[in-house]
Amino acid sequence: MGGLVVKPRARIFHGHDWVFSGEVLKVFGNPADGDVISLKDGRDHLLGSAIYNSKSQLVARRFSRRKQDLDLDFFQRRIAQAIEYRARRGIDPRLCRLVWSESDGLPGVIVDRYGDCLVLQTLTLAMDQRKELIVRALEDCCRAGAPPAEGDRAGGAPALQIIERNDAPVRRAEGMELRSGMLRGEAPNEVEIEVAGLKLQVDLLHAQKTGFYLDQLPNYALVAQHAQGRRVLDCFTSQGGFALACARAGASEVVGVEAGAESLRAAAHNAARNQLAVRWVEQDVFQFLRGAEKAEEKFDLVILDPPSFTKSKGGLDDALRGYKELHVRAFKLLSPHGMVATFSCSHHVGAEVFEGMIADALVDARRSARRLRRYEQALDHPVLPTLPETEYFRGMLLEMMPGR
Repeated sequence: MGGLVVKPRARIFHGHDWVFSGEVLKVFGNPADGDVISLKDGRDHLLGSAIYNSKSQLVARRFSRRKQDLDLDFFQRRIAQAIEYRARRGIDPRLCRLVWSESDGLPGVIVDRYGDCLVLQTLTLAMDQRKELIVRALEDCCRAGAPPAEGDRAGGAPALQIIERNDAPVRRAEGMELRSGMLRGEAPNEVEIEVAGLKLQVDLLHAQKTGFYLDQLPNYALVAQHAQGRRVLDCFTSQGGFALACARAGASEVVGVEAGAESLRAAAHNAARNQLAVRWVEQDVFQFLRGAEKAEEKFDLVILDPPSFTKSKGGLDDALRGYKELHVRAFKLLSPHGMVATFSCSHHVGAEVFEGMIADALVDARRSARRLRRYEQALDHPVLPTLPETEYFRGMLLEMMPGR
């Protein structure tokens, strides 16, 4: 087995699992991209087994502290452990993120489950090369102990449909092409899921990411608790999750703003299915907010759930300018006791930076607010304290203070 000797004081000596190119002292054994390699310190002590890709700035990702190969047994064990964790935490096993990359010991592997449909992403070269093993392990683990399919006299678990959504641009950093399609079974029609009492149809092959924003799953109902009798504005509504939850909770009016026509069509379809009234606006959110401010509109609850504004540390300053403008304009639209539920899915915008930006935006908007609560990513997206990159999601609920 080839491998790397890691420089002293590299982050892996402090519990992290990544090795960047600048942290490599030397390469031995001539490993190929996608190989399993050994990580060692300068005294030839084993630091663990990792996957290797010389084409990436992140050349090695440790997946075990022991000598370990990536065989079928390994994938079965790791996926079974991921399923057991979610069962123990009371997470719905049929609607959740089943595997969350390093947080489940499978670097670059993401699996979301929607009933009998699994959506798989393999975002690292080594895992992509072993995709068939991962699929076989998923079939074994997800069928084990499953109840018989309805109407199946012979018993046994229903057949799984496994979809590949490897159209994420991050794959290019590993030298891989983008692709999507079916790995097992026939392409499904839209899949029905239940979220916050809503019955939603989701297109797993074509909708954003893996079909639905599962990291927000608990928050739709939590935010909607504050919607009754209020005028609600849902910015970046995507498929309408927050807007529909607020309409169902008794909001007096709901406006959902989204630039993507396909997402809005899905949102409108789901509104009709649930017999809910929402005014959908196909427009850039910043443009809408400028127009609403000029028209002196007021809202009692504003929801800000934008896409990631930066994928790299180098884009942080531009991202913060965008976040700040977004919040200043939203604060100006709020009624005296208005509330804002705001979220960020940019890992590089840390909690302290995010809260500092909100404070600056309040100053510029000449508003004062109380923080009512913080939001975190759902438990099926577990966070490793030694790997801060596993925490990318944060949010906050604020209530304006009148007369300040």
